[in-house]
Amino acid sequence: MPSSISSSDIVARDAGVRPGRVRLTASDRPGVAQPVPERDIPAQPWRTIWLGAAVLALLALGAWEWHWRAFGVAPSYRNSNGAWAQQRLRIDHGEGNQTVLIGSSRVLFDVQLPQWQQITGQRPIQLALEGTSPVPILEDLAADPHFTGRLLIGVAPSLFFSGQAFRGDVLAYTRKQSPSQRVGHWLSAHLLEPFLAFDDPDFALDTVLKRQPWPVRPGTHPRPAVRKLANSGADRNTQMWPKLETDASYRALARGIWMQMITAPPPPEMATPAGLQRVIDTQIARAAAAVATLRARGVSVVFVRMPSIGPFHAMEEKVLPRARTWDVLLQRTHAPGIHFTDYPQLQNYQQPEWSHLSAPEAKRFTIALVPIVERMFSTSTPPSG
Repeated sequence: MPSSISSSDIVARDAGVRPGRVRLTASDRPGVAQPVPERDIPAQPWRTIWLGAAVLALLALGAWEWHWRAFGVAPSYRNSNGAWAQQRLRIDHGEGNQTVLIGSSRVLFDVQLPQWQQITGQRPIQLALEGTSPVPILEDLAADPHFTGRLLIGVAPSLFFSGQAFRGDVLAYTRKQSPSQRVGHWLSAHLLEPFLAFDDPDFALDTVLKRQPWPVRPGTHPRPAVRKLANSGADRNTQMWPKLETDASYRALARGIWMQMITAPPPPEMATPAGLQRVIDTQIARAAAAVATLRARGVSVVFVRMPSIGPFHAMEEKVLPRARTWDVLLQRTHAPGIHFTDYPQLQNYQQPEWSHLSAPEAKRFTIALVPIVERMFSTSTPPSG
């Protein structure tokens, strides 16, 4: 039978290639160790291909940026662990005598650093964390001998007295922050965050995909994630996102998320009156011990119960009434406190989603708050160690 393989094919096979300039495979060379595979890459106009890919990437990037800017997003610094660590480390690097603000998102959103600076001549260090009790931060400052300044502690009852810590990893991150993490934060804060709106974590592609209305697995009850509420500056001065004031549908979305959290069942350890009281007592005891350490070192401490309204305030008063929480906290810590309901100038501010002040109102609130805080600091004379 005549062979279908020509003499040129035999020559090609002997040369180590298969007909059509294709590399020999293992089946073509039984019992022979195979060389490192080399893929045959045909000649292509690679310069044109790379240029086309770059143009397409830039067009896609521009379209994504335009989409979110049209939605109302503006470039804003990330309220990241790196940003918090940068401010926390100021205390250890020569600024330990400054006024420091801790608390949850109400202190973060509602106390404006420029207005504070205009009144006092000094800009505080902002260490408040959203969704997180300030008690661990309070303990961290108490254990740091570098901190000898003044401390404002914001109290949001549902966070302070429960010990909830949405951002609870920030202290460990700060202590173990690697050089690459510091460099990464610097690059992001200087090259991306001030210029790109879509860099906001709430509008990252994977986040957008996750919050699509996918089918829910039977037996699960996923809780909605809190959406974007604020914009932050380089030193974590933070203001409510104006969209909450101007966009009724987005405001309703934020309120709906709060309502689901407000009406959700409590965690098991707080499900009974006795369990709830144990949690409250534990948080107050931790705060009292830390405040005692700070006051012994000469640090002035003032507690501030920040404003809330509507269903949020009603829930706080029902579950964590003032007599069982705030009043006991001040009694146990022997520190002065400012409760917004005791001061007419701290009431009746616009709070679009019941828990935080709008940006213009936060400026007005800070101007009203600072003289009261300064008076408390001046009359509070802790014993020096």
